[in-house]
Amino acid sequence: MMQDLGLSSYDYYSSRRDMEIISKIVEALKQILEEDKKETQPLFLKISENLILNIARKVVQEKKKTFLIGITGESASGKTVFVDNTIKACVKDKKEGIYTVIRCDDYYKDTSKELQEAGSYEELFKTGFSFDTPNAIDLNLMKQHLAALKEGASITSPRYDFVTCVSDPNGDKKEPAKVILTEGLYVLNEGVRDIMDVKVYVFTPLEVLKDRWYKRAALRGKTGAAADLQFQDVNKTAQQYIRPNYQIADAVINGLVSQEYIQQITDKIFNALRNIEY
Repeated sequence: MMQDLGLSSYDYYSSRRDMEIISKIVEALKQILEEDKKETQPLFLKISENLILNIARKVVQEKKKTFLIGITGESASGKTVFVDNTIKACVKDKKEGIYTVIRCDDYYKDTSKELQEAGSYEELFKTGFSFDTPNAIDLNLMKQHLAALKEGASITSPRYDFVTCVSDPNGDKKEPAKVILTEGLYVLNEGVRDIMDVKVYVFTPLEVLKDRWYKRAALRGKTGAAADLQFQDVNKTAQQYIRPNYQIADAVINGLVSQEYIQQITDKIFNALRNIEY
């Protein structure tokens, strides 16, 4: 039988053992998801049919390869909160090279000159300028950096100042890692999403988004009419550029869950993966 399949004895038993481990991982992850469903505010709202099996296969059969997870959602949906609490679960391993984070917000193009010429955010928005379309972000550079990290190279991400609109190309050095988390408004847009191993969408109701957004806008120097003008644009452009990604996401997560619960369930997932004997 093994000869008929072109398999050596080692390949046959190695493959069989891999399938047994994959099966154990799938069952462990399914159990965590079943427990999550019972919560008043579950973290996972939707999971694609093949996602769990694909994750298990990659963990077992592609141990040395990078795992790139793209996380998107509307402005103030909770993307950063989800990533930061996932990181807390990652770092409990206390090993270097476990994770690297690339944030779409760091790749905003420098528009400090335009802001200075307009004199204020309100006047800038009156010209029709928008921070809330893919054109405002250097997605090509971000994709190049993600591809480089997947290939094992280090990169230097830019750093963007949301008050002055200055982009500093000499931002932060990022090292390749087992898990790369990238989050932002457009990380799952066409032209970028094809390099993602897992696509995640954070869903949060509009009224909650609006409240969060105005609070954050104030911290970034936008209040009154300037904030109103930008939020109108945020809502309009989300319909075109962000909300369609709900349909193509491998997982949809709940932007209303607490930080504590995000960390709790991600801890369970990482522990399940650690405790399976490879």
